[in-house]
Amino acid sequence: MRKSLLVATLVLAALCGCTRDSGPPPLLGTLEWDRIAVPAEVSEPITQILVNEGDNVQAGQLLLTLDPRRTQAQLDAAQADVQRLSAAFDELRHGARIETIDASRAALARAQTTAANARIARDRAADIRKRGLNSQADLDNANTALRQADADAAAAKANLAELLNGTRPEDLAQGEAALAQAKAQAAQLQLTLDRLSVHAPRAGRVDALPFRLGDRPPAGASVVSMLVGDAPYAQVFVAESQRASMQQGARFSVHVDGVAQPFTATLKRIRSEASFTPYYALSGDDASRLTYRADLFLDGDAARKLPAGVPCQATLLK
Repeated sequence: MRKSLLVATLVLAALCGCTRDSGPPPLLGTLEWDRIAVPAEVSEPITQILVNEGDNVQAGQLLLTLDPRRTQAQLDAAQADVQRLSAAFDELRHGARIETIDASRAALARAQTTAANARIARDRAADIRKRGLNSQADLDNANTALRQADADAAAAKANLAELLNGTRPEDLAQGEAALAQAKAQAAQLQLTLDRLSVHAPRAGRVDALPFRLGDRPPAGASVVSMLVGDAPYAQVFVAESQRASMQQGARFSVHVDGVAQPFTATLKRIRSEASFTPYYALSGDDASRLTYRADLFLDGDAARKLPAGVPCQATLLK
C-alpha cells in the first residue's frame, strides 16, 4: 500500500515537473489605460459639472466650469491698463500739440520781457548808486531780480526747445515696452479665464471627478481624471530570466479575470530598468529577483469596454 502511494506521488511530481517545464509561467499584472489629469487653472468654486464618471467624451467637450468673476474683473482692469498705456504711447509718438507749443512760446516771450525790465531796473539802480542817491542793498536787490528773470527766460526757452525737438527715442522705447507688458498680462488673464471652462483635451472616458459642485479645488489640483487611448493595455511584470527573450512586437494571449474569452495583445513597451533594484541585486543569484514592467496592448473592440485595474495573466504565443 505504501509502495503504491509512493509511486503515485512520484508520478504526480513528474507530471507537475513536466507541466512547469512545458513553458514559462504566465506574466501577472493588471489592465491599465493611459490617464490624463485635467488641472484647475486657479482656485475658484466649481459652478457646473456637466459629465458623470464613466461618460465617454469627445475632444473639446465642456466638462465643468469654475467661477469666472474674479478673473474677469482682473482681465477688465488689465484691458483698461492697455488702453491707458496705448493712449500714452500715441501721445509720445505724435509729440506735443500745437496749442502746447504756442503756450510755451508765449511763456518764453513773457519771461524775456520780464528779464528786459529787470535789466533796465538794474541799470537804473546802478546809475543812481553812482550818484549816491540809493543804498548798496537796493543795487544788490536789482541784480538778484535780474538774475532770476534771466533764469526764468532760459528755462522757458529750454521748455520750448524740448517741445519742438519731439519725443526722445528712449521714451518711445519705454512706452512701447510698457504697452507690450500690459498686453501680455491681459492675454495671460484671458487664457486663464478661458480655462475656467474645463474642456476635454482629447477623446476618452471620464474616470474620476474628485470634487463636487461648490467645492473650491486648489490651483493645479486635478478636477477631472480621464482614461484615453484606443484600447487598454496589460501592465505585466517580466522576470529577469525572461527579459532577454522579450522583444517589442511579440504576441501574447491575455486572460482577464471575469472574462471568459482571452484577448490577443502586442508587446509595445518594456522598461530597461527593473521595477525594484536594490544595490546588491545587480549580479549573482539575487539578479533573478528583478522584474521589468511591460505593456501589452490588447486587440479588438471588446477590449475598449474593459475597466482599469482588473487582474490579468499573459502567455507568450509561439
